[in-house]
Amino acid sequence: MNKINLTEFEEKIKYSFNNKDTLLLAFTHSSYANEHNLGKFDYNERLEFLGDAALDLVISKFIYMKFPEMPEGELTKLRAGVVCEGSLAKKAREIGLGKFLQLGKGEEITGGRDRESVLADAFEAVIGAICIDGGMPDVEKYVLSLMTNVVEELKSSFRNIDYKTRLQELIQKTSRMPVSYAVIGERGPDHGKEFIVEVYHNGNTLGMGVGKSKKEAEQSAAGNAIKHMNS
Repeated sequence: MNKINLTEFEEKIKYSFNNKDTLLLAFTHSSYANEHNLGKFDYNERLEFLGDAALDLVISKFIYMKFPEMPEGELTKLRAGVVCEGSLAKKAREIGLGKFLQLGKGEEITGGRDRESVLADAFEAVIGAICIDGGMPDVEKYVLSLMTNVVEELKSSFRNIDYKTRLQELIQKTSRMPVSYAVIGERGPDHGKEFIVEVYHNGNTLGMGVGKSKKEAEQSAAGNAIKHMNS
């Protein structure tokens, strides 16, 4: 324990632990525990389990509230991108978490201190430790201080969404009947004409859209249909 400056890490994350042993446990890899004959659960995997669940909850709540028009499928994809191993390992590196890990000699020699899986697991373990030490309000504050920008970056990649494909996927969950589109009108001069399209399924109109091309109008109609289905 003397080899690790816990206070330095606490200052980095702007959270002070009431029980420093909980933080130390979050830093302890199973290889270190095995090598030093520690207790059966004296390493960070149980805290990782808790941190994983707490992280999912915080991110789920945040994106649910921030993006009220985003359907469940896209919320799931966005959350998955935010909490994936690569994303968590990147954040772990930003706060210098690898420096504080307790690793076995073999894990140390083979580069465990900078291994994606080790860093991501330890990042979740720290979240679990905060959950145990301070509760979910502190977890939420910590997670959002680090992960909000990740959400924003990933959300920007959702701009060009294929609504037609998404609508087809939604319909196929409950029906084998195809989705069809029809141009029901046009408006505007020839140099700025817009097409009006409706989308149908099983004889029912699901939505309507407008676009400068038929394809654009179909995408708009599909997006409109999805909005109505999720309202």
